[in-house]
Amino acid sequence: MSVSGQLTSPAVRELLKEASLAGSWVLDASKSSVELRTQHTWGLRPLNGVFREVSGAGTVSPAGEVTGTLSVAAASIDTRHSRRDKDLRSERLFDVGRYPEITFTIGRITPGTDGVTAEGSLTVRDRTRPLAFPIQVAVLGEDEVVLDAEAQVNRTEFGLTFNPLGMASMDNTIVVHAVFARR
Repeated sequence: MSVSGQLTSPAVRELLKEASLAGSWVLDASKSSVELRTQHTWGLRPLNGVFREVSGAGTVSPAGEVTGTLSVAAASIDTRHSRRDKDLRSERLFDVGRYPEITFTIGRITPGTDGVTAEGSLTVRDRTRPLAFPIQVAVLGEDEVVLDAEAQVNRTEFGLTFNPLGMASMDNTIVVHAVFARR
């Protein structure tokens, strides 16, 4: 693999076609992050949180098919506000006692004319919904791939409707910086 840096859609398609990325990959949690962004106080203030525990793995077949998972420990949410974090972890929202993981399962990565798209399913609590979003792909050396993405999610689709006084937006952005190393 001689490519290094952010890749265009045709470059990703070529790497998948020539099987340069074929093999097993594991998420490097020390270099990766998953953030949650939304609006609060009736849209007047941003609310940001980060999941402190993230894990994942993936496989690229010789035919270029990509599968894998990216999970966060729901209890690891950190918004830098302990009362809010307690509410997020409670049974009214993430219900971390019954649903400790939030997981995205990737079904495929599709390089197209407008960029690269990840397609799969997101599971929050007991609900799984399809999710597709654009990603940026970078290859760093022989054994490291970086995926950067922002996915838009409406939390009501996952039963997360608790919203005292209607202060918080139901629309959220999940920001992912995932660094995978070849096993």
